[in-house]
Amino acid sequence: MAKPLFRLYLITDRNQTGGRLLIDVVKEALAGGVKAVQLREKDLPIRELLRLAEEMRKITKETGAMLFINGRMNAAMAVEADGIHIGQSDLPVDVVRKIVGNRFMIGVSTHNIVEAKEAEKGGADFITFGPIYETPSKLKYGKPLGINLLKEARSEVSMPIFAIGGIKLNNIKDIITAGADGAAVISAIIGAKEPKKAAEELLRYTPSP
Repeated sequence: MAKPLFRLYLITDRNQTGGRLLIDVVKEALAGGVKAVQLREKDLPIRELLRLAEEMRKITKETGAMLFINGRMNAAMAVEADGIHIGQSDLPVDVVRKIVGNRFMIGVSTHNIVEAKEAEKGGADFITFGPIYETPSKLKYGKPLGINLLKEARSEVSMPIFAIGGIKLNNIKDIITAGADGAAVISAIIGAKEPKKAAEELLRYTPSP
């Protein structure tokens, strides 16, 4: 089974920062030990996204963290990100792999066992799997998958799995016990009053890579 390079996968959402600058919140999270950030600001025009990506690349490099760009291969290439993260409505993972070769790691959002297996077959490096619990950010994906389906996913794929959807301090131990390699979170850190402390607390319950 492939080992993950990180334990906590922070996904950005500038609308959940409570009025703070996104870059400042991410800086705090990095200070708290986060080693992977996915820049996911899909509604930003490409030039604005590129400026933000450049800032994110700078602070992730300074802290030895990895940067993934959601969906925009051009932005990922421009800032020399570590990887790209794609969803089910993006190009298929095998096509993305042909385009980027081994230049980037590829993460894939999956919401059922079939998608998880297809991502692994297509050449993904890791997947997010969920939503495991109820969460406002994932309502469009329907009913939460739950812990049992996460256990099934673990038995079906050998690549790293990051559980996503409603992961908080009170349930992160459960997703690790079920076989997840780590957690992908948005509001648990981005929306926290103290992002550094939130990251530190979540990392206490995730296994070392």
